[in-house]
Amino acid sequence: MQATVRGHQGILYVMRFLSRKGMFCRSCGLATYREMSAKTLWQGWWSPLSVAITPLTLLMNLGPRGRFRKLAAPTGGFRPSLDPGKSLLRRPEAMLFLVPMTLVAVTVPALLALGLFVDGAGIGKAPTLAVGDCVRNEGDWQDQDLEVVDCGSADAQYKVTRRLDTSKAHCAGGDMIADPEYSPDKATISCLSPAR
Repeated sequence: MQATVRGHQGILYVMRFLSRKGMFCRSCGLATYREMSAKTLWQGWWSPLSVAITPLTLLMNLGPRGRFRKLAAPTGGFRPSLDPGKSLLRRPEAMLFLVPMTLVAVTVPALLALGLFVDGAGIGKAPTLAVGDCVRNEGDWQDQDLEVVDCGSADAQYKVTRRLDTSKAHCAGGDMIADPEYSPDKATISCLSPAR
């Protein structure tokens, strides 16, 4: 049977497209399919574009594989046919692919779940300010980075004196205004007086 079996190699920024064309008997066709696909499984992923090309190459090989399997076992001939060997997923090259892919399949959902848990725990969120809290500004007033601190510590720069609706935002003279992101509803502001 006339067929083309393909392979792919990705090498950083270089790629190689491999193919073997010819007349194949059942054993030679399966041996070629398994060898080319196994090498593609571990050599095909190592360049940026190869991440997309390798799965396409493996899918393209399924057509010839199906036709090879429908052929009758070889008989006669002037030389012995190739030994198909182990099936594709039982070869060491396939394990070099399957083990990292299994780790990725387990790690990505675990990291997503961890990210949701950490985000839900409030890490990285702006603190909610209440009247009487003392704060320190780690940024400038255009890009506030307020941190709640103990009022008795030397780090306390400002104390929250009032909370106002943003539509009628007027703090006492000399007071600073905290951005609305430090309120739970994002619609109120806090007036900050110097702590000392």
